[in-house]
Amino acid sequence: MWRRGERQGGPRADGTARVRRHRSPPLIDLRGKRALVTGGTRGIGGATVEMLRAAGADVTAVGRRSHGDLGDPAKAAALAAAVAGPLDILVVSHGVWEADGVPLAAMDPAQWRSTISQNLDSVFHVVRAFGPRLAEGGAIVLVASTAGQRGEALHADYAASKGAMIALTKSLAVELAPRVRVNCVAPGWADTDMAAKPYAGGGRAAIEATIPLGRVAAAEDVAGPIVFLCSSLARHITGEILNVNGGSVLCG
Repeated sequence: MWRRGERQGGPRADGTARVRRHRSPPLIDLRGKRALVTGGTRGIGGATVEMLRAAGADVTAVGRRSHGDLGDPAKAAALAAAVAGPLDILVVSHGVWEADGVPLAAMDPAQWRSTISQNLDSVFHVVRAFGPRLAEGGAIVLVASTAGQRGEALHADYAASKGAMIALTKSLAVELAPRVRVNCVAPGWADTDMAAKPYAGGGRAAIEATIPLGRVAAAEDVAGPIVFLCSSLARHITGEILNVNGGSVLCG
């Protein structure tokens, strides 16, 4: 009996069969695919860029320093002009979250407008610009948050922007089918710069005590599911909200 990754060769002198080992193809093979990742210079987006490249994709990583606030239509148009040709994969991973919570009644309208612009309007501009350029069989993955599903007290602006992104995922999944699949990953607490302030002191330990798996996610823990949704392994999945939160929010 042969093990996976082996094949039978010619007979040995003693009459037993030789087994020649060969490498099985990678489970996720994105060679020849072109990808664009916004928020791709750090955190979850940066880890996603590394994993996509490891799978063979040709990846363009977009960061705020290089292309500015994509909630500005002019900046989004400039990005679309700078990235030529068709794409196979679009990952929208940028966004902002104010660490200091504030009740809605006390929230400055400028903060509300800024969060909605950077987290939601920017997604509209990016998908509107690049969606038509995705090749047949392409994939879009939006990065939302568990806050978009359960809400987040004192961060209503962020929760509202991510909840709208989840609704946008489901709308686009139908609009763009069957040519392009559209899915969403909703992380919980993750080990990124965005959450540095609440993790300070004993904050991280207190947060981890509320997570069934007992730890916050590494950026790679979220990037892996994103890459899966970009691959042929997920070819029959669209409109899905994939939670990556260690069990802290049990909903799909």
